[in-house]
This record gives sequence, C-alpha cells and structure tokens, in this order.
Amino acid sequence: MISYQEIKQNEEIKAYIKRGNENLNVLGFTDHSAAHTCLVAERAAYILEEMGYSEHEQELVKIAGYMHDIGNTVNRKHHAEYGGLLADSILRNMDMSIEDRITIVSAISHHDESTGGAKDAVSAALIIADKTDVRQNRVTEQDQSKFDIHDRVNYAVIGNRLTVNEDDKKITLELDVDESICTMYEYFDIFLQRMLMSRAAAEMLGAKFSLKVNGSKVL
Repeated sequence: MISYQEIKQNEEIKAYIKRGNENLNVLGFTDHSAAHTCLVAERAAYILEEMGYSEHEQELVKIAGYMHDIGNTVNRKHHAEYGGLLADSILRNMDMSIEDRITIVSAISHHDESTGGAKDAVSAALIIADKTDVRQNRVTEQDQSKFDIHDRVNYAVIGNRLTVNEDDKKITLELDVDESICTMYEYFDIFLQRMLMSRAAAEMLGAKFSLKVNGSKVL
C-alpha cells in the first residue's frame, strides 16, 4: 500500500497544494497550505482511530486529507471534483490499488459542502476534519481593516479542540471565540452549513456531532 509518508514526500502533490493555496490567496481566501492539509489529515485519522476503524482506513483518510484541496489549482469552483480527478491520475501513476484509489477519490470529490456529503467512513472523517479547521492563524490578510467576514470569523477563534468519545458516540468541537471580533451570528452565517454537514458526517460514523462555543453548547 502507498503510505501517507510517501504521499507527503511526493513533489507533484506538494506543488499542487502550494499552487492551489497561492491561487486562493489571490482571491482572498484563508490558508489552504500544507499546514491546513496536514492538520486535516491527522485530525481525520484521529476520528477514525477513536471510533474504532482500522489502521488501513486511517491511512487512507490521511492521504485523502492531505490531498483534498489540490483541485484549487484548477479552480475554486468545483475544486473537490477537480481534486478527485487529479488525485486519481496521481495515485494511478503511483500504482495504488484500485480499491484504495476509489475510496480516496470519492472522499476528496465529496468534501465540499456545496456539492458533497459523507458516503462512507473515510469521506465522513475527512469532512469533519476539514470543516472544523477554523482558527486564527488561517487568516493570511495582515491588515485587520481589510478583513472580510471569513477573516473575522477565523481570526476570532483563539482556541479549537476536537474530541471523540467512542463510548458516548459523540464528536465534539469546542471553540474559544473572541466575540469582540465577530458575533455568533456572523459565525453561523459562514459556518452553519459546514456544521450541519459535519453533523451528517458524524451520523455516518454512528456518532453525534456537538459544537460548544465558550463553554456553551450551541449545536
């Protein structure tokens, strides 16, 4: 099996992630660099590990997580689908088995909230890991006077913790939010669809998704 470490060392994949992030920076998006993709990969694997899934599935979701945003090199619109097609070509050239390749391609292709949704355990864990990566250091704009709502929402999140309790079948995202920077209304204006997508993904894993902000449950 092709390993996560091999994928991380692949220069072609690194180039796609780098260029995709550069494209989004021009458009004013938050960080989508390897810092984001590695966090998503590790968080997704943690979810599957804590929910009792196999090491093989954990490895697949790490690969999918690391590669999930390469489609931004082509275009932001439908980047998930473009990413799936690019991943299929790259992984085919690396002689990954068709079963593993299809699982990864499907997960990448279904991770965007506008067109996707969880289809299996790997895609579910990828979705939750991706949609819960909201944090201050994802903001690339240095001038706060130029922040848009996405910048303000991310910049306001000064603490982010995801916990998985297999016994209670619960996946909980806990955020510390500076409400002087953004209001909860603004947070949900941007992230409600993503949180609902995460809830559906958790259900695919046989769990419930919960969101706590500043110690209070809000979802």
